[in-house]
Amino acid sequence: MNLPDTLPQRLYLLAYDPDKGRTRTGSLGELVRAAALTDLYLNGHLADERGRPVVEVRHPCHDPVLEALLAEVAEARRPRKWKAWIGRRGKPAHRAVREQLAEGGWVRVETGRVLLFFPRTKVTLRDPRVRKHLASRVSRALSDPVGRVDPADAALVALSAAAELKHVLDRRRRRDNKARIADLTRLAGPAAPALRQVISEQASSAAG
Repeated sequence: MNLPDTLPQRLYLLAYDPDKGRTRTGSLGELVRAAALTDLYLNGHLADERGRPVVEVRHPCHDPVLEALLAEVAEARRPRKWKAWIGRRGKPAHRAVREQLAEGGWVRVETGRVLLFFPRTKVTLRDPRVRKHLASRVSRALSDPVGRVDPADAALVALSAAAELKHVLDRRRRRDNKARIADLTRLAGPAAPALRQVISEQASSAAG
């Protein structure tokens, strides 16, 4: 099965709810940013220094979304915590990833207007089997020995759980696999716990 190369693209596809026929939008920008940070971390472009991502040696990413985020971190005047980078520029990030997926033939993007005034963007999967395959990698990561799990697949689990993608990991499945998800989150790196914190803070703010 041919899959998109980067974690942001894979998490965007996992965020698509096949039952509702649309992509989750509530925290999609934050999810994409966390996935990009995780991709950069797992591939050695970023390191963790006292709870902050840092660029030790700059290497080309060969992906414009990842390269743009790496440049943001590298050129920042001062180090920021992981959650600060997750909470920045979410809408441009998820739109850029959506455009990549459209150009690659993974999704179809249709724009229009509701009641002639309100813009609407509809995203549909061109081949639902791709998302099903990604979901099956999540299931395998939950059942295979931790030492045999690809860190990128561990990241699929960790970020899906942190973002509470219920159509990937519902509440019961997260509860039953709590210890395994914690192990995979450690394997995936510091961006997933930071994403969970960002989403929790957003929920508290909305409730308040």
